[in-house]
Amino acid sequence: MKDNKLEQLKKEFKDVKIPVELDDTINKALKEGKKMIKKKKYIKRISTITASAAAITLILNILVNSNQAFAQTMYEIPIVGSIIKVLTFNEYKIDEDTYHADIETPAIEGLENKDLENSLNEKYYDENKELYENFMLEMKDLEENGGGHMGIDSGYVVKTDNENILSIGRYVVNTVGSSSTIFKYDTIDKKTEVLITLPSLFKDESYIEIISDNIKKQMIEQNKLDENKIYWVEGIDEPFAPFENISKDQNFYINPNGKLIISFDKYEVAPGYMGVVEFEILTEILLDSLFSNEYIK
Repeated sequence: MKDNKLEQLKKEFKDVKIPVELDDTINKALKEGKKMIKKKKYIKRISTITASAAAITLILNILVNSNQAFAQTMYEIPIVGSIIKVLTFNEYKIDEDTYHADIETPAIEGLENKDLENSLNEKYYDENKELYENFMLEMKDLEENGGGHMGIDSGYVVKTDNENILSIGRYVVNTVGSSSTIFKYDTIDKKTEVLITLPSLFKDESYIEIISDNIKKQMIEQNKLDENKIYWVEGIDEPFAPFENISKDQNFYINPNGKLIISFDKYEVAPGYMGVVEFEILTEILLDSLFSNEYIK
């Protein structure tokens, strides 16, 4: 009985004639829909071009309105509809007979997290402003006491710039007397737009001993292969307190291959001629202590 009724309903449905007007309405709606899709794509494309043009205009305005030398944008990487850039914000430059200063200040542009962007840019600006002001005071003091030689170079390098990570290194080379070199790094998760710290990569502080032991092993192995590679570590050379452990927030960056790089400043763990030294840490020894494998591969 039910089957007969169902069959009757199906027959009645098939026999219903669709009015020509309705058919025309449907076709018109489909055409309008296609137009709207094309229009949305066009608007999206125009918005992207407009945003890029606005960013370029901003940079040009900075260049025109500043008395300092400015460099061109170094990196442009699109992520989730936005562009993160690292550019030279300003440059302090002195080039006299016995005095030399070249201080470049980086700036990050394009982060949606403006609190992070502003805090980093303010830090970079304040650091280099202080470098310049101290240099000018020391130069004045030298001049008042018969003159002398003094120089400083400060700039930045982008160590990693991919879809996931931006690692920026800032350096200061001071050539008063014997030269010294200091590096500082900031590594940003470009997707979540947060600053990655060394402790944030690990479950607990066991990473300190794991990384330190691996670095000491690398130091000894390098020395065996090349006796000119000297490190202040037990088993090689110990004129000062030998290297034991990295600090909790040791200088680091993540390279383009997803490897953790630990950095030491000049004179920190080796003689001056070794300069800034870096050690790539084997990912295999970090696996159990890593909080996740999001960054370190």
